[in-house]
Amino acid sequence: MRGESLRSRGGPGRARTVFAAVTAAVLAGTGVLTGCTSSDSASSDSSTEAARPSPRPTPVWDRSPSSVAAVGDSITRGFDACGVLADCPEVSWATGTDRAVRSLAYRLLDGPPAELLAEKTWNFSETGARMADLPAQMARAAQHEPELVTVLAGANDACRNSTERMTPVDSFRSSFEASLRRLRAGAPKAQVYVSSVPDLKRLWSAGRGNPLGRQVWKLGICASMLGDSQDDSKAAGARRDLVYERVVAYNGALRDVCAKDKRCRYDGGEVFAVRFSGKQLSPWDWFHPSKNGQGRLAEIAYRNVTAARPPA
Repeated sequence: MRGESLRSRGGPGRARTVFAAVTAAVLAGTGVLTGCTSSDSASSDSSTEAARPSPRPTPVWDRSPSSVAAVGDSITRGFDACGVLADCPEVSWATGTDRAVRSLAYRLLDGPPAELLAEKTWNFSETGARMADLPAQMARAAQHEPELVTVLAGANDACRNSTERMTPVDSFRSSFEASLRRLRAGAPKAQVYVSSVPDLKRLWSAGRGNPLGRQVWKLGICASMLGDSQDDSKAAGARRDLVYERVVAYNGALRDVCAKDKRCRYDGGEVFAVRFSGKQLSPWDWFHPSKNGQGRLAEIAYRNVTAARPPA
């Protein structure tokens, strides 16, 4: 977020039972021709049916995907986590190789060597990206047919120079719908894990007390929320509330669109609810996640991806 931004079971089993019964009846009527008695036939079919296990439906959500692609914005690029005003994808919560962060991919693949992890992961996120940029990122991800795609985007749609320039909710929703269509066109069975947009107002509250952070914010980072960070006037509060409400609406759109896709899982607003501490924020801008913060995001994602049920 740099500049204006920071980015069924009875059916088959019952059918076989009925078929077996009909077959037994036919064989009973033709026993003289086949050399079998009706009781022998019925007994044979019955024992065969009892020995044959009923098939179990394959679960739609695979809790242990073996390849991960990431799309989104600067958070997933690890911006400002390793150095000032620089991407650091090796610490990305989604696909990073840094052992201290233990990214989602690192945890899913049980801590493989960096070389192997790199063969199973792709990071197409871009610093400054908004939801309108996601369809193109999804199309690139689909080319690799990943088993899981992570999504963390939307902060930049609210982080603008002014609240008037924030992305309308309907446009945000349409872009996310288009993103899923692009993915499904190339990778119809890929699972999608969607992170909620962080609470930008809470980040402002956590970082406003740091002198260095305040100076960096003056460069234009998320001005709609961070501008005039020490201004406690009614007008400034109303501006921040507008940004907060827009992020809440974005998360509602992510939840609703994801719910229509059987291979999509939303985090239930968990990232939005995180109270990032000072050590979880970048020491250079006090807004983006630090390595520790990236690890926190990875922890949340891993728990939700591997859970038997999606978050409430």
